[in-house]
Amino acid sequence: MVAIARSPDRIDALAKEHSDTHALACDISDESQVRDMMTKVRELYGSPNLLIHNAVGGGWGTFLEIDPQMLERNFRINVMGLLYLARELAPDMIRTGAGGILVTGNTSSIRGKADFAGFAPTKAAQRILAESMARDLGPKGIHVAYILIDAVIDVPRMRARLSDAPDDFFIKPAAIADEPWHIYNQDRSAWSFLSELRPFGEKW
Repeated sequence: MVAIARSPDRIDALAKEHSDTHALACDISDESQVRDMMTKVRELYGSPNLLIHNAVGGGWGTFLEIDPQMLERNFRINVMGLLYLARELAPDMIRTGAGGILVTGNTSSIRGKADFAGFAPTKAAQRILAESMARDLGPKGIHVAYILIDAVIDVPRMRARLSDAPDDFFIKPAAIADEPWHIYNQDRSAWSFLSELRPFGEKW
């Protein structure tokens, strides 16, 4: 597995934790960095047959409060980053007639709350881009799916921030990981595009 992140320290720590993980630093909002990174990936490891786009740019505020540059930055990460990566990987997948592009999103992709004005529009655009890709690539043998995660992920940072929240409030990382694995291995006769994950206690 090749793991990509903007922070070298963060991604190097992940690689040390998992022996089968190769870490590369890259800002996916920068097309030239994505191109250079993918050239290196192909030279070292060959052409990937699966892309999981999990990078996210976020922020809070109403449309009157936000800095417009925040919305633009989030769009570059959430939408343009997906576009750049997919355009690098899809041609090889098309040639082999197989592969997968899985995108993680959240409820903001289908609902714009007042104080999510700098974030929700970019997630909605990301979901629609993924759907356009799915309609184009599906008949060519590449499975594109959007995994909507409607929950707070159970990691130490969020546990500390929400120390009074019950266990039912959080979603387990391992349980999230089960879903892309399931989607990637779906039979071609029953591919799904939109998958929604939420704890059983979540009010939605």
